[in-house]
Amino acid sequence: MDNMLLSAAIGDIAGMPYEFYGRTKDYNAVDLLLPTNTYTDDTVCTFACAEALLKGLNMGENLRKRCRSDIGRGFGGQFFMWLTADKLQPSYHSFGNGSGMRVSAAGFMAKSVDDCIDLATRTALPTHDHPEGIKGAVATALAIYYGKAGEDKDFIRKNVLARYYPEWTELTYEGIKPGYRFDVTCQQTIPAALICFLESKDYVDCLKLSIALGGDADTLAAISGPMAYAYYKFMSEELIANARAKLPEWMLKVNEEFDYYVNR
Repeated sequence: MDNMLLSAAIGDIAGMPYEFYGRTKDYNAVDLLLPTNTYTDDTVCTFACAEALLKGLNMGENLRKRCRSDIGRGFGGQFFMWLTADKLQPSYHSFGNGSGMRVSAAGFMAKSVDDCIDLATRTALPTHDHPEGIKGAVATALAIYYGKAGEDKDFIRKNVLARYYPEWTELTYEGIKPGYRFDVTCQQTIPAALICFLESKDYVDCLKLSIALGGDADTLAAISGPMAYAYYKFMSEELIANARAKLPEWMLKVNEEFDYYVNR
């Protein structure tokens, strides 16, 4: 597989115009290639975490370094305060969906379930060490890991959704969509993203389902996108090219190095 990290960036970029004032529940109105779309904090954090795992860097220090150098990307309030402090701060015990949107590297590079859980936890700890924050990262990474390993959706539903979010097990996309609202917690974002993936037909369908929930669109798509790519193993060249044209050089370099590491 190539462009593994781009699977999160593409979701983030596609969902960005629909996060706030452009929010929609109309699947058919979702355009993944709006000329105004660009990457947000989700992508910066994803690549910062991937780079730290890949090169054995301190996770918190690298998150802080890379995010501070691209400060205008829409970081959440608490994370922004953590980021702009005079020196590296302890975790603030968040259970926000930031732990899920930045964890995809862990799912793609893990060699076992235990390794996946460990890597995912490491990406969460600098800011999201609340049990729900760690759970969100682990559940997201495991869905990616199992999909990449060739497990079917029934397996992923049983071993991720039912295990980590049992109260969501019997819910459906059409059932949750009418009442779904903008929410930045792991508890409301990760299982919703899982349902979008589990009910999708392909990568594009997964992104459009995620965006059309009418919630935290870019983050939902950044979380579900890597699940879908790991499982379907295909993204269109048009979406890849759009993302590559909008990402800074350091991210493109990490993307190449990451693919080489995982595929070697």
